[in-house]
Amino acid sequence: MAKEYKYYWEDFVPGSVQEVGGVEVTKEAIIEFARQYDPQPFHVDEEAARQSPYGGLIASGWHTCALAMRMICDAFMLEAASVGSPGIDNLRWLKPVRPGDVLRVRLTVLEARPLASKPGIGLVRHRWEVLNQNDEVVMEMEGAVMFRRRQMAS
Repeated sequence: MAKEYKYYWEDFVPGSVQEVGGVEVTKEAIIEFARQYDPQPFHVDEEAARQSPYGGLIASGWHTCALAMRMICDAFMLEAASVGSPGIDNLRWLKPVRPGDVLRVRLTVLEARPLASKPGIGLVRHRWEVLNQNDEVVMEMEGAVMFRRRQMAS
C-alpha cells in the first residue's frame, strides 16, 4: 500500500511564502559541526576567531545550510511526497552566524511545473532565505525539489 502524504506538488503555489523554524545556534554546536566538517580556525577556535576578520566565532556556512534543511524537514518535508532534489543554485552566505543567533527560514515558491520526462512528478523551485533574530538575511539560495503529484493531469 502506498503511503499517503500531507503535501504533494499541487500544494506548492507560485508566489506563496512560508516561514518556518526558530533554532538557536549555540557555541557548542558551531564548534562541534566545524570540528567534524569545516575545521577552519574561525569556526573551531575562539581565540583564532577573535583575531580573524570576523572578530569572533562564526558558524560554517555548511552548518547554516544543514540547520535550514532541518527546519524545512521539521516543518513539512517529512510529511511531503518528495522524491529528491536535482540541486541548488545561487547559494550565498551574506552575514556571519554567531553563537546566540536564532535562525528561521523564509521559503518563497518561485515555480511549480509538471515534469514531462517523469509522469506523476512535479518540480518546485523555492527561494530559501535564512534570517536571524534581527530579520537580517544571513544566507540565501534557490533550490528545486521533485514531488509526487496528487493527481495526474488528464
